[in-house]
Amino acid sequence: MTALAVYLLTGAVAGVLGGLLGIGGGLVIVPALAWLLPGLGVGPEAAMHVAVGTSLATIVFTNSASAASHHRRGAVRWAEAARLIAGIVPGALLGAWLAGELSSAVLERVFASFAALMGLYLLFGHRPSPHRGLPGPPVLAGAGVIIGGVSSLVGIGGGSMTAPLLMWCNVRAQEAVATASACGLPLALGGALGFVATGWNATALPAHALGYVYLPALAGIAVASSLCAPLGARLAHALPAAVLKRVFGAALLLIGALMVR
Repeated sequence: MTALAVYLLTGAVAGVLGGLLGIGGGLVIVPALAWLLPGLGVGPEAAMHVAVGTSLATIVFTNSASAASHHRRGAVRWAEAARLIAGIVPGALLGAWLAGELSSAVLERVFASFAALMGLYLLFGHRPSPHRGLPGPPVLAGAGVIIGGVSSLVGIGGGSMTAPLLMWCNVRAQEAVATASACGLPLALGGALGFVATGWNATALPAHALGYVYLPALAGIAVASSLCAPLGARLAHALPAAVLKRVFGAALLLIGALMVR
């Protein structure tokens, strides 16, 4: 299978799963690129960083369409989004800087641990029941720093953390998902720019790389993901989402196990 075919297939799977289950595409994109990039001449000391940075860059494009769609429906709670984004952007930059300080092997273990935790959440977790109202701006910004930092470190858009937090604070599920989608755009942009900066003078990078963002993979994955996300949304109404979440949860546990070396 050619590299372009892998990019397109990865983007298609990420787009369908995003539309079907609301799961960030980074959980698919990062391990796929981590497997593919060494065969394209990316040195082992940079492969995981390029996988994470490129994943964040693809999320900029895929989340743009999603956030715009939610905004047109009036589902985004922009006041809360702004308070979260105030922490998310510096958190994403901090996460990108921290990733640059870690070795590829350590970053791989961090991602593997996060994938395993997400797998357990999908297998055994439940939607959080609402317990309280939204906290004040400083607390939301602080939560944003954590969400941005962790998400940037592992190459995801942060919706798997932002939406449950908002639902726990009595925000309707549709508005929570919409607001998380809007927050994911500046998160991914800040994280991607951070990976461009930290990888600017890195060695062992392929041609057509902008820091730790690999442009050919970005193009192929972003196009396929954007095209396939609506298919996932349509399938969500026809397939048993609960069963699919458990299947994907088991797959994430396997991915986490395989990535621990």
